[in-house]
Amino acid sequence: MQPARQAHPRSSSRQHEKPPESGERIRDLDPGPLSHEPQMETHVHMMQVVYLLSSLMWWWRDRQDYFASGNLSVYYPAVSTQTGRTVRRKLAFRGPDFFVVLGAKPKPRRNSWVVENEDGQYPDVIVEVLSKSTRAADRGKKKNIYEKIFRTPEYFLFDPVTSRLEGYRLVRGRYAAIKPDAHGRLSSERLGVSFGLHEDSALGGKVARLFTQEGALVPIPAEAAVKALESEAREAARAEREAERAEREAERAERLTAKLRALGVDPDTIR
Repeated sequence: MQPARQAHPRSSSRQHEKPPESGERIRDLDPGPLSHEPQMETHVHMMQVVYLLSSLMWWWRDRQDYFASGNLSVYYPAVSTQTGRTVRRKLAFRGPDFFVVLGAKPKPRRNSWVVENEDGQYPDVIVEVLSKSTRAADRGKKKNIYEKIFRTPEYFLFDPVTSRLEGYRLVRGRYAAIKPDAHGRLSSERLGVSFGLHEDSALGGKVARLFTQEGALVPIPAEAAVKALESEAREAARAEREAERAEREAERAERLTAKLRALGVDPDTIR
């Protein structure tokens, strides 16, 4: 979210901590260097990342071949603005609000994403949540870095103030705008879902959410749980109505049998 910059600690315990150096390797199970990203600017920004991250994790709950996170530093080899070459022993970093790396190695814990220690993998999809202080950088400098250095295939931006959603796809090395579908949603070929707007009463406005190719909202776990409970309640109500109907039918049959016997008719002889 924030413009790029010098590393800045979030607490006094990190005042002397430095970003990792280029070529610095970590063991496979080592969580790596701590992220240098500041806190989210607003509650809406935080919830926007939560919605995207939790819904994708629920949608891909049976998959382990990816890594998704938010507001986490991505450390990558620094490039000289004069020569265009990699600067030895120096790493730059960016902290996308939300990003997904496909084909990532399973790992129990990561403090950050260090490209050099992840087989050179950069994010496949990045989403930035715009704010007054980051809007220009997200559409300018950061977009340029994601296009030319990260070469991230898909880049999306969402402005919670204007409810504007933008999307770009890498085409022959340049970002081209993704055309919205009939519902105004932007397809992500990498994720197999679409980004679209969804009214959120709790936040008092629209948020960017994931939608299936069929147009259904991809739920967060809490929404999925509520939907499951509602489905169970409907099924229980249907079963109760069916039981009551069967009971009424049984009572009706008993009354008919009693009436036939009173008339001297054996109901067992009636077919």
